[in-house]
Amino acid sequence: MANPKTKAGILLLHGDERFLIEEKAKATLDSWRSELVSDFGFERLEGQGLNAARLQDSVLQAPFLDPYRVVAVTMLPAARAEGFAAALVEVPASTRVLITVAGRLGGGNRLAKAVINAGGTVEEMTHLKGRSLSEWAATRATEHGLTPAMAAQVVRVTPPDLTIIDSELRKLAAYKASGSKLTDNLLPHPTPEALKIARGLSRGGMQPTSVAYRMARHISLVLEVRARQDRGESLSDVKSQMSEHPFVVQKAFDTARDADSNRLEAALRAIRDYEWEVKSGQIDPELGLDVLLTRL
Repeated sequence: MANPKTKAGILLLHGDERFLIEEKAKATLDSWRSELVSDFGFERLEGQGLNAARLQDSVLQAPFLDPYRVVAVTMLPAARAEGFAAALVEVPASTRVLITVAGRLGGGNRLAKAVINAGGTVEEMTHLKGRSLSEWAATRATEHGLTPAMAAQVVRVTPPDLTIIDSELRKLAAYKASGSKLTDNLLPHPTPEALKIARGLSRGGMQPTSVAYRMARHISLVLEVRARQDRGESLSDVKSQMSEHPFVVQKAFDTARDADSNRLEAALRAIRDYEWEVKSGQIDPELGLDVLLTRL
C-alpha cells in the first residue's frame, strides 16, 4: 500500500457538476501530457464498455519512450465504479491515472477507497448555487475579459447551469471584442473615442463598410427598443421578445430612454448613403467613415 502522505499520480473526479469535472480533467491532462515525448505515453479509455481487467492491463504497462504513462478513463458510469477498485491495487510509479465518473459516488465507494489507499486524490464536483455560483461566474467573466457586474447579470437571466452561463459569457466576450466599445460611444452622438475606435477597427483589418454596418445594427436595435418603450413595454417584455443577448438588450434599453427616434432614423439614412457612395466609388471608404461619424 502506498504511503498515505505521498500523493500518487492518481486522480478520481466525480459528482453532479459535469462541467467542472471536464474542466479539471482537461487541465490535469494538459499538465501531465506536457512532459510526454510521444503519443505512446497516453491512452484514453471510454468508461462505457470498459472492464476492470482492461484498465488494470493499461495501468501496469511500462512506458516506452516517455518518462511515464498517462491513462485517462472518461466518464465511467457511477453504478459500475466499484467494480474497478481491483484495477488500482497496484499502480506503478511510472503510471498516472485520471478517472472521471458520470455521477456521484457514495462515501463508502470501493473505487474511491482504492484511489485513496493508493495515495491518490478523490474530488467531488457539486452543483454550484447561490454565492458560490456568483463567485464562479465572476471569476469566469474576468477570464473572458468581462466584469463581475456582467457576470451577475448573466446569472440573473440564465438557468443555474455552468455550461449555459459559460456559453453566454463567451458570447458577451465575443461581442465586446468585436466592437461594443464603438457602439457604447455612438449615441446620442459619436464621441471622439468613437472616431478613434472606428479608425482602429478599419486599420486593424475590418472593412470600413463593415464598421458602418455594425453601427447601423446598433442604431436599428436602439430604434426598435425605443418604439417598444413608446408602446409601454417593460425591460422584461423587451428581453423576452427579442433574439439579442439580454445584456445587449439591457444596454439598448438604457440608451433608448434618451434617444430621439427622428435622429436615429436620420442616422440610418446617413449610413445607407455612405455605403452607396462607397460602393459606387464616389468616396474613399476610410475617409468617408470619418465624415459619417462627424455627421452623426
